[in-house]
Amino acid sequence: MIFLDASVLLAVEDLDDRNHQAACALLRTGALGTLDLAAYELTNVAEMRWHDPDAGRRLRERVWAIAEFGALVRVDRALADRAAEISRENAISAYDAAYAAGAQRIGAPLASCDERDLVSRGLADLPHELLGARPNSS
Repeated sequence: MIFLDASVLLAVEDLDDRNHQAACALLRTGALGTLDLAAYELTNVAEMRWHDPDAGRRLRERVWAIAEFGALVRVDRALADRAAEISRENAISAYDAAYAAGAQRIGAPLASCDERDLVSRGLADLPHELLGARPNSS
C-alpha cells in the first residue's frame, strides 16, 4: 500500500505538474490510502484556486474510491497527537504532519510532491521514487 497526500492527487488532475505521469501511475497501482482531510484540501484547491468545480468533484471521487478500495485514515486523538509531534519535530504544518502520521499508522510509505516540507525531511517520497521511474521533465 502507498499512502497519498493531497499534492499527489492534485498532480493527477494537473497536466502541467511535473509529477503528473508518476502520480497517475501510482493511482493505477491500486493499493492506496489517504487521509479524510484530503477531501477538504482537494476541494479547496480545485474550487478556490483553480475555480474548477468539476475538478473538485473528480478529486473527491478519487478520495471516495480510495476509501472504498484502499484505506481512508480518519482523524482521532492518537493521530492528532502524533501529527502534532511530527509537526514540532520537523517544523512543518500540522496538515503535512497528519499525512506522515497517517502513513505511519498503516505502515505504508507516504507519496508526496511536497519536496520542501515532506520529501526533503525524509517523511515522504516523490511519486516516481515509489515507482522506480523518473518524473516528467516537460
